[in-house]
Amino acid sequence: MTKRQVFFSFHFDNDAMRAQQVRNIGALEGNTMVSVNDWENIKKGGESEIKRWINTNMQNRSCVVVLVGSNTAKRPWVIYEIEKAWKDGKGLLGIYIHNLTCPRNGRSTQGSNPFDAVTVEDGSPLSKKVKCYNPGLDAYKGIHQNLESWIDEAIKNRAQNLRSF
Repeated sequence: MTKRQVFFSFHFDNDAMRAQQVRNIGALEGNTMVSVNDWENIKKGGESEIKRWINTNMQNRSCVVVLVGSNTAKRPWVIYEIEKAWKDGKGLLGIYIHNLTCPRNGRSTQGSNPFDAVTVEDGSPLSKKVKCYNPGLDAYKGIHQNLESWIDEAIKNRAQNLRSF
């Protein structure tokens, strides 16, 4: 299977350590994480700088993977990234990461499906078209075993959805 280039969307403050665990699985190319200092500098530039950073980093990606923690569905930039990915025709999926152990905070509570908060062209929630996977109690193992196939499936499903409009 070819390594895919994806964009990870997640709640930085709560889930950066969990997101790093997913990145370290090694199934994906070019997924370096923005540092805390860099993210703080981007945020200082305001909304336009954040959008520019997201748009630039999402540009050559075939899929957006939303790493769903306890508060991810409420984060405005996550919603922006989901809407942009859908509009741009990218593969899109979610993975619940609450069972990944953060060295600082341990496990978390499962958050809401962020795709419920976004509607598509026909007015239905995006969750009717996009899967959000729960890898179970051994989340790292579940993600490690399935990440590549989930991404490939999301890209294929999005291509089929584009043809149906």
